[in-house]
Amino acid sequence: MFNTILIANRGEIACRIIRTARALGYRTVAVFSAADAGAPHVALADQAVNIGAAPAAESYLRRDALLAAARATGAGAIHPGYGFLSENADFAQAVRDAGLVFIGPPPAAIAVMGDKSRAKACVAAAGVPVVPGGAANAAEAARIGFPLLVKAVAGGGGRGMRLVEAPEALEAAMHAAAREAQSAFGDGALMLERFIPRGRHIEIQIFGDSQGNIIHLGERDCTAQRRRQKIIEEAPSPIVTPALRARMGADAVNAARAVGYQGAGTVEFILDADANYYFLEMNTRLQVEHPVTEAVTGLDLVAWQLRVAAGEPLPLSQDDITFTGHAIEARLCAEDPFNNFAPQTGPVLHWRPQPAPGIRIDAGIAEGGAITPFYDPMIAKFIAHGATRAEATSRLIAALRANPLFGVTTNAAFLIDLLQTPEFTAASMHTGMVDEWSAAAAPILAQPETPRGLIALAAALIAAPQTGFRNRGPAIVTLKLQTGDTITPLTVITQHAVSTVHDGDHTTVIQQISRQGRELVFTRDAIQGHAIFLQHGATLHLAESDISASFTEILPGATPPPAPDPSRLIAPVSGTLLSILPAGAEVAAGDIVAVIEAMKIETRIPALSPGRIARTRAAPGAQITAKTLLAELDIPEAS
Repeated sequence: MFNTILIANRGEIACRIIRTARALGYRTVAVFSAADAGAPHVALADQAVNIGAAPAAESYLRRDALLAAARATGAGAIHPGYGFLSENADFAQAVRDAGLVFIGPPPAAIAVMGDKSRAKACVAAAGVPVVPGGAANAAEAARIGFPLLVKAVAGGGGRGMRLVEAPEALEAAMHAAAREAQSAFGDGALMLERFIPRGRHIEIQIFGDSQGNIIHLGERDCTAQRRRQKIIEEAPSPIVTPALRARMGADAVNAARAVGYQGAGTVEFILDADANYYFLEMNTRLQVEHPVTEAVTGLDLVAWQLRVAAGEPLPLSQDDITFTGHAIEARLCAEDPFNNFAPQTGPVLHWRPQPAPGIRIDAGIAEGGAITPFYDPMIAKFIAHGATRAEATSRLIAALRANPLFGVTTNAAFLIDLLQTPEFTAASMHTGMVDEWSAAAAPILAQPETPRGLIALAAALIAAPQTGFRNRGPAIVTLKLQTGDTITPLTVITQHAVSTVHDGDHTTVIQQISRQGRELVFTRDAIQGHAIFLQHGATLHLAESDISASFTEILPGATPPPAPDPSRLIAPVSGTLLSILPAGAEVAAGDIVAVIEAMKIETRIPALSPGRIARTRAAPGAQITAKTLLAELDIPEAS
C-alpha cells in the first residue's frame, strides 16, 4: 500500500519510528522546524522537509505543511508519533482524504476517544467502570465535590490538567488548564473529574487490526508522576495480580471494540486503595512508555503498527502473548527538580550514551545541539530490562549514572534518588506522592550539597593548566570555586600528576592515573575512581558516579552576584510570555505577576514583596530568554 513513510513528529519518537521503518524496508521522510534543523531525526531519515518556524503552532501543528511535505516527497503514509497531531481526528481524516494512509486508528475512533467526555460515555455503555465527572462548570463541580481534577478534553500527557482543592480555586484552574490545552493541542475544551486520592495509574496496551481482532499486551504502571505527568513507568505492575490483569485487559479490549479500534492504543485506568479500577481515558496512539511493553513481550510495536496500517492481521492472538522479566523506563527531562521542576534550556555540550546489557536509550538529541523552549522537556528515555524488578532497577540506576549530560540541568539525580526510595522499592507510591514531597519540601527535592571530594577533584583539574603535571618542583595555586550558590576557597599544591587540595580544614590528595579525551581515571586519597569532565569557557562540567556539577573559578576582584532585588521581576526560564500584569497594578508578596510557557509547561512568576508595577519590559506573546527583566516594581519603604 505504501513504501515511503513521513513521520509527522520530532525527537526520540521520530528516531525510533525511522529505525523500525527502515529495518522493514520503508523509505522515511522527516519533518523539522527552524529549531530542529540539526536534530538527529533529520539526519537519520532518507529525506527531510522544513515545515516552518520554531513554535509548534507554526510547524509541527500545521496540517497543510505536513500534507505538502508528504506530496513533495512521494510519501504514501504518515505516522504521527505521539503528541502534536497524533490524536487529532481532523488531521487523520485529512490524511485519508489526501489519499494517504494514516498509521493510527480510524478518525471516528480518535474523535470519540479523543474527547474524554464522549469516551467515558462510550466505555460506560460497554460496561467499563468510569470515574465520575462532567462538564466544566461550578454546578458540576459542586455535584462532584472537592478535591477534583480539571482536565483538557483533548490530548494527554498531563497537559491542561489541574488539581483543585476548593471551590474558590476553580475559576483560575480552569483558565490556566484551558490556556495550556489550547497551546498544546489546539483545543481548550475542559471537563471535570472526581479526584481519586492515593491512586495508582495503570494502563493497558491494546492492539487491533482491520479484521476485527483486538488483543491486549498487558499493563504498565505509571504511578510515579510529577504535575500529573509520568516520570517512571514499568511493566508489569508490581501490584497487579494475574486475575486483576485479566479483568482490566478484558475491559480495555471492550473499550477499544466499542469504537471499532485499529492499531496501537492505550486504555488508562486509575486504581484506588481498595483495588477498584476506573477508566480515565484512551490514548489513540503509541505511548512514550511503549518500550517497557516491548521489553517484556519481545515485540516491536511500531512494526505492528506498520503491518496493521498495511492491512495485515495481528501477528499473534491473545493466547500467544507472554511476558518475560521486568522493565522500567525513566524519562530524562531538561528540568530542575530542585526548583519545582522548572524547565531548562541550553546547549548540549556532552551527551555520549553507551550501550549496556539490558539497557536501551531512546534519545532525540545530539552533542552540539541545543534544548530549546519550544517543545516537551523530555529529551531521552532510559529503559532497563531484567529478570526481576530489583535487577531492572539496578540496571536503570547504573545507566543513569554512566551517561551524564552536560550543558543543561536535568532530572537525572532525582530519578536515581527516586528509584532508591523505600516507597518505590515497596511499590507503595501513589500519583500525587512526588507533588506532596514538593509541597512539603521533602529532602529528596532539596538541592544536594556538592561532595567535598568532587570539589577537590574539580580544583585539581582547574589548577592543572596553571601548574602542569610534568613540573619537577611543586607549584601552588589558590582559587575560589563556585558551584550553585556555594563558593569554596581552596589551595592546590601540584607536583607531577599529584595534587594536594586544602579546603581550610581538610586535605585531599588527587592523583591522575590516565586521561583519555573527556574520561579521567584518578585516585582520591588512594581510592581509585572514574570521572567525565569537560571544560567549556570558564566552566568545568564534572560527573562522578551519580553526581554531576558545574564549577566556575571566581577570579580575584570579581564582583559577587547581587542578591535578588524585589523591585526587578526576572524571567527564570526561556519561553513565551503568556501574561503580565499591567503598569499600575498593586501586588502582594506571592501574587503572580507574569506567566511564561516553556516546553509546554507554565511557569508562574510571583512578586517577591508587596508593591506596584511601575513599568513592564515585555508584552504577552514575546519570546523571552532566561534572566530577562520583565517588569519593575515600586516597593514601599519599610516603616
